[in-house]
Amino acid sequence: MEKAGVAYFVKAPHRIEDLRTPHLVEDERAYEIVKQVKLAKIDYENFITDMVADRQFIEDNAALCAKGETWHCILVQQRGRTDGVLVMPEDGCFVGWAAYYSE
Repeated sequence: MEKAGVAYFVKAPHRIEDLRTPHLVEDERAYEIVKQVKLAKIDYENFITDMVADRQFIEDNAALCAKGETWHCILVQQRGRTDGVLVMPEDGCFVGWAAYYSE
C-alpha cells in the first residue's frame, strides 16, 4: 500500500482528539503509508483513547517507517472504516507522532 498525501502530525498525542486541532496548512507534512493495520472495534477504541501505551502492532512495523522529506508511516484503522490514524513510531513500540487520516 503506497498512498500519499499531507497531514498535520502531532508529537506524543494522548487521544485522537489531540489530532483534530486547528493548524496552519504550512505545518502539514508529506506522508506515504507503508503499512495498513486494521484493528477490531474494541482494539481500535482502546488505541485512540490511550495512544501513549506500547503497542505490539507498532513495534512489528516500526522498521518500515522513516522520517525525511516524506514521512513513511503506518495507517491504523478500525475494520470497516475509512478514517484512521497515521503513526510515526518512536523507540519502536509507541506513537511518537500521529495525524488524523480521512480519505
